[in-house]
Amino acid sequence: MSTELVLYLVIAVAVLALGVGVLVGLVRGRSTRQAPPDRTVHLPIRDGLVPPRETPTVEEVEPAPQPRVEVPEPALGRLARLRARLARSQSSLGSGLLSVLSRDRLDDEAWDDIEDVLLGADVGVGPTHDLVEKLRTRVRVEGVASPQQAHDLLRDELVTVLDPGMDRTLSVDGPGAAPGVVLVVGVNGTGKTTTVGRIARMLVAEGKTVLLGAADTFRAAAVDQLQTWGERVGVETIRGPEGGDAASVAFEAVRHGAEKGIDTVLVDTAGRLHTKTGLMDELGKLKRVIEKQAPVSEVLLVIDATTGQNGLTQARVFTEVVDVTGLVLTKLDGTAKGGIVVAVQRELGVPVKLVGLGEGADDLAPFEPHEFVAALLGAA
Repeated sequence: MSTELVLYLVIAVAVLALGVGVLVGLVRGRSTRQAPPDRTVHLPIRDGLVPPRETPTVEEVEPAPQPRVEVPEPALGRLARLRARLARSQSSLGSGLLSVLSRDRLDDEAWDDIEDVLLGADVGVGPTHDLVEKLRTRVRVEGVASPQQAHDLLRDELVTVLDPGMDRTLSVDGPGAAPGVVLVVGVNGTGKTTTVGRIARMLVAEGKTVLLGAADTFRAAAVDQLQTWGERVGVETIRGPEGGDAASVAFEAVRHGAEKGIDTVLVDTAGRLHTKTGLMDELGKLKRVIEKQAPVSEVLLVIDATTGQNGLTQARVFTEVVDVTGLVLTKLDGTAKGGIVVAVQRELGVPVKLVGLGEGADDLAPFEPHEFVAALLGAA
């Protein structure tokens, strides 16, 4: 092999080696630029603690959802629903009276039937006698020539006996800076706690600030139920220990309401039989204790409309003990006993201010005689 050939081979090998080296360098450089720097923080091992192997990440935690505050229905909507519901029920009181008055001949038997309808609806003996006498006089003078005339005649007399001139406004405002205090009383099972919750919703819908006092300390379930009613509309509830002194809870609720500038404090009380003298005396004490803080602006007696004349007996006793200023009739959507409205007002001289229509949260409405009678009788 010649010297020149050997020289060419050496130069070729050198060039090839140089090319391979450059290529390897380029690959390594690219690999070095792509790899991210090691950002792991290595903590020294102390007291047996093992440092994390990689940087911990911080997770975003969503805040706990706030309870949804409901927007109660205004009073006008409730009144419209009252009329619709009573009209659908086809009240035995309204339909029964209209059917008799529309007869071709109103003899003594017919008037006896009218009395039976009124008594069966718990209108009471005294109010029934007065209403029948007025109807007989007007029929004798004016006559009843058509169903429309009978409808108008009956409507006028029923509205009159319900005394539309009575003040049915809820007294929920206190004197000066003091809160209005509404005390809700009644026997067991009439729906007092539910009524308090519904009144709170009505007042909130009117833009008032409200505080609830859970003075039914005998039943923990009643206290929990009242607190739930309050939470649904953003209202605070003052409660005490189970079996604690109800008067103390009521006192604290009114004091707290005064300090916070609350418009109205609603106080729920334990159900009690009107025949239990000790429990009725306790109710009187509770009212006196409250009045050391602020005057009680309204005492509402809750009556189950389906109890009939027994509800009237209850009302008499409660009125003597705590000076009832207004009545709430619950379960009035079943209007067969709707005559109790007439009986309690006639007997006590206390107006029916609110009526319960059903099981819904907003099924409590102001009582309005004209609307009530129109719903009972329906369209003529």
